[in-house]
Amino acid sequence: MTTARTPPHCAMPRTIDPSQRRRLTAGVCIIHLIRNTFRLASRRDRDAIKHDIKPIYTAVNADAAHAALEELTEKWGTKYAAIIRLWNNAWEEFIPFLDYDIEIRRVLCSTNAIESLNARYRRAVKARGHFPTEQAALKCLYLVTRSLDPTGRGKARWTMRWKPALNAFAITFADRWPAAETY
Repeated sequence: MTTARTPPHCAMPRTIDPSQRRRLTAGVCIIHLIRNTFRLASRRDRDAIKHDIKPIYTAVNADAAHAALEELTEKWGTKYAAIIRLWNNAWEEFIPFLDYDIEIRRVLCSTNAIESLNARYRRAVKARGHFPTEQAALKCLYLVTRSLDPTGRGKARWTMRWKPALNAFAITFADRWPAAETY
């Protein structure tokens, strides 16, 4: 069920098949929750609000996050009641995010890079209109990807950034992760 305000890549079903309930955790997109928070705040207060909401989404557990939300409510509740309502309405869908390891949370919060890459792919394909072969389309996407890091030096940086997340995924999702012998 998608609403007009929910981007398609963030839309989660409101009802989940009981056989899949153990494997799925529906949640709110943290990036869009934060963006919507800033959309409701004036530019003058954005730095202060950024400082005050960070303890909510970086909290170690739901209780610490709720305490941070209470502090946000005390400080900004009268001036920005819509921001408080936004977080309260999304709270039940936000809590599963806190169950993940900190490294997994970093990856989930960094989907901007993925969205940016997809936007560049769409822009490149749209600019060219059509491709004579599938190979030509793949070459176009390859060149777009290479243009992001023309020197080729970023590969080591990205690999190092992903190692802690890969380890956290392997531990958290051990039943769905391939055995070490297979890779």
